[in-house]
Amino acid sequence: VTTTSDPATKRSILLLFAGLMVTMLLSALDQTIFSTALPTIVGELDGVNHMLWVTTAYILASTIMMPVYGKLGDLVGRKGLFIGAISIFIAGSVIGGLAPDMTWLIIGRAVQGLGGGGLMILSQAIIADVVPARERGRYMGAIGGVFALASVAGPLLGGWFTESIGWRWAFWMNIPLGA
Repeated sequence: VTTTSDPATKRSILLLFAGLMVTMLLSALDQTIFSTALPTIVGELDGVNHMLWVTTAYILASTIMMPVYGKLGDLVGRKGLFIGAISIFIAGSVIGGLAPDMTWLIIGRAVQGLGGGGLMILSQAIIADVVPARERGRYMGAIGGVFALASVAGPLLGGWFTESIGWRWAFWMNIPLGA
């Protein structure tokens, strides 16, 4: 753990934190954006019988992967694992964005969840690694703000995507943000 009294260290931590916030926003938005987009998606892909699996696949995969990423991060380090989680998440976004039917959409969401679990837990662990304990609350509070923002922005974006440029942009927007 480093002290943040050095300006260069503070700048490095703030840059790192900004990157972590973007990835947390990706993961949080992905959980909320489909609430308004899902009826349109299900109608277009003719998959009412599988509708619940679109959200369940993501939540189930990310929940299962969180402790796995946590333990692996302790064993092999967090940086490479975090980059891998972002890559998996983006791969899931590509699969979902190209999905020709509900089966592929659900597979894409599950792959996103496999990466999303790492984004959630590793972001918090990385902050704990680089920020002193007495300053950590301020950073964790900002992460809570990201989830609050996503709970409002996600449904709005989902509605806007489905009404204007198309629901597939709920997936495509993840690629530049993840990069």
